[in-house]
Amino acid sequence: MKKRKLGSLEVSEIGLGCMGMTFSYAPFPEKKDSIAVIHAAVEQGVTFFDTAEVYGPYNNEELVGEALAPYLDKVVIATKFGFNIVDGKISGVNSRPDNIRKAVEGSLKRLGVETIDLLYQHRVDPNVPIEDVAGTVKDLIAEGKAKHFGLSEAGANTIRRAHAVQPVAALQSEYSLWTRQHEAEIIPTIEELGIGFVPFSPLGKGYLTGKIDENRKFEPGDIRGVIPRFTEEARVANKALLEVITQFAERKNATPAQIALAWVLAQKPWIVPIPGTTKLHRLKENNRAADIDFTPEELQELTAASEEVNVTGARYTEAQEAATGL
Repeated sequence: MKKRKLGSLEVSEIGLGCMGMTFSYAPFPEKKDSIAVIHAAVEQGVTFFDTAEVYGPYNNEELVGEALAPYLDKVVIATKFGFNIVDGKISGVNSRPDNIRKAVEGSLKRLGVETIDLLYQHRVDPNVPIEDVAGTVKDLIAEGKAKHFGLSEAGANTIRRAHAVQPVAALQSEYSLWTRQHEAEIIPTIEELGIGFVPFSPLGKGYLTGKIDENRKFEPGDIRGVIPRFTEEARVANKALLEVITQFAERKNATPAQIALAWVLAQKPWIVPIPGTTKLHRLKENNRAADIDFTPEELQELTAASEEVNVTGARYTEAQEAATGL
């Protein structure tokens, strides 16, 4: 697989989001099966793996650390801080310097590494100046506990203020053919500053694969069961976007998932999506999206056609936006 740059950090052009192996998308696979997917990703050329302290909490980092232990010289591991975790429950944001340091020490231990390759603030903490957050990460980098600094779901002004204290390598935020709010201000800002972009949920939490219709029943513990964009009515209404993607998939001899990922990849050369999966065949399918090339005319046509569809439903509930690391 080809490589791309997130700031000065070089990674595979498609990464692997590991969250769903233990968090948000129940039921979860057996640990050995998740490890097999991570190993297969390495074999297919993936070098960029995403986890976080709150995924579980904690057990996702343990899983990723165990799975990647034989490959630490070949891979880049990204993890995140920024929440209170009380008795195993997520309890609001917390990016106070002492909590950042506590989180990092735990992450280093669970991942089994001496240095975190890419350390993100998971969500902006309105009670802590971003300069204090960036300064703490700067100190951690100087101490050898982290190599690169990242932000997640941060606004343009926050990104600029953080970057002035400690250069930001990557911004991780949701981006896909049905979630494009960052095109107005965020993407131009990070392009100006030389910051890479890591889209999470580039397949629309699975909807853009075309495998989730209005008859799908979500298991308890699957966040899609309460997300407005995944109500039965929304899934029916949003089929119009799937039809656009499917038409292009047929023309390109590809799957809808591959078209959706290839579209994200085609937007900028410094964009590295991190689709998540727990299935070996989906991993292979996703990674083959890197082989799809659009002509400028095809890309323009797909973008224009998708823009004609009004996507129904908010991407999260207000409570999820406020209280979780999703």
